Amino acid sequence: MKTLKILALVVVAGLAAAFTTNTAAGGYKVGDIATDFSLKNVDGKMVSLKNMKDAKGYIVIFTCNHCPYAQAYEDRIIALDKKYKALGYPVVAIQPNDPVKMEADNFANMQARAKEKKYSFPYLIDEGQKVYPQYGATKTPHVFILQKTAKGNVVKYIGAIDDNYEDAAAVKQKYVENAVDALLRGKEVTVKETKAIGCSIKA
Repeated sequence: MKTLKILALVVVAGLAAAFTTNTAAGGYKVGDIATDFSLKNVDGKMVSLKNMKDAKGYIVIFTCNHCPYAQAYEDRIIALDKKYKALGYPVVAIQPNDPVKMEADNFANMQARAKEKKYSFPYLIDEGQKVYPQYGATKTPHVFILQKTAKGNVVKYIGAIDDNYEDAAAVKQKYVENAVDALLRGKEVTVKETKAIGCSIKA
């Protein structure tokens, strides 16, 4: 029943919009240095990557309230933060949609969602929609794993969280977990890029 509900929501969201290209023109590629940002969190405070001084890197996820794909992945995003924040790779969630066009994603609704789901990570609003185009994000959810180095925050992985948005129990490839595990072991990420599956970002 849960799977059928998600599938029905996906149809409403529009399948055609979900399977377009992974990165927008001008967005980051694996190996690029990602610039920092300063965005407002749901608690009203400004958040930058540089403020997370103990981090070894970051799991930056562009996500939102309304998208059924984002909703299907929400518990998995929470689990990623609980697993990896203590190991040095916290989740940093960014809501990229225009809240005028998508009221469900406005700041008040973001605050309500974060409180309801007890987010343990920052949930930032991309006011003016300036950050997501720099990254090349096109979907919600869309993941960019960054590794902190002497040169800056290096993009190590871009794409999907895993290979099954419908059913967490049926996942065979945990792309984000595999990538972060490799980085924590000092190894190269094997799968560096996958296609992000989700709703198109509303600009």
